[in-house]
Amino acid sequence: MTYENLDAKLINALLGDGRASLRSLAEELDVSVTTISNHLKDLEDEGVIQGYTPIVDYDKLGYDVTAVLQLKVEGTALPDLAEHLRAHKQMVSVYEVTGDHDIIAIGKFIDTDDMNYLIKELLGDQDIKESSTSVVLNAAAENEQFELDVDEE
Repeated sequence: MTYENLDAKLINALLGDGRASLRSLAEELDVSVTTISNHLKDLEDEGVIQGYTPIVDYDKLGYDVTAVLQLKVEGTALPDLAEHLRAHKQMVSVYEVTGDHDIIAIGKFIDTDDMNYLIKELLGDQDIKESSTSVVLNAAAENEQFELDVDEE
């Protein structure tokens, strides 16, 4: 087998089954276990693959409320506030963005009281100029990853 696109094929195989053994990956991709091991180590060392983690359905654990927070922040406070949000255990995504807001954060909460507690804590920060919160009614897609394009040989 040629090694062309091997990294992309390896990533796609792991997206399908993140717990696949080196041997099963080698069989699927028609290369040696050593080749898979070396490519996997390189992908990890380069930070392309950053870990192997379960995909958790927070709804089934009682985190029924997903909120999207949009914040306008005093300019110099942006990095600190983004880091503060990132460190909050229930924030699953924090983005510094362009547009009308400076930060968009997505959090998972047990109920609206839990969400309200965080929002009130944030609103006490004088560096937040404005906030807007939306509650997700239905997640059409969440935690999605996509397969890489691979040229077929």
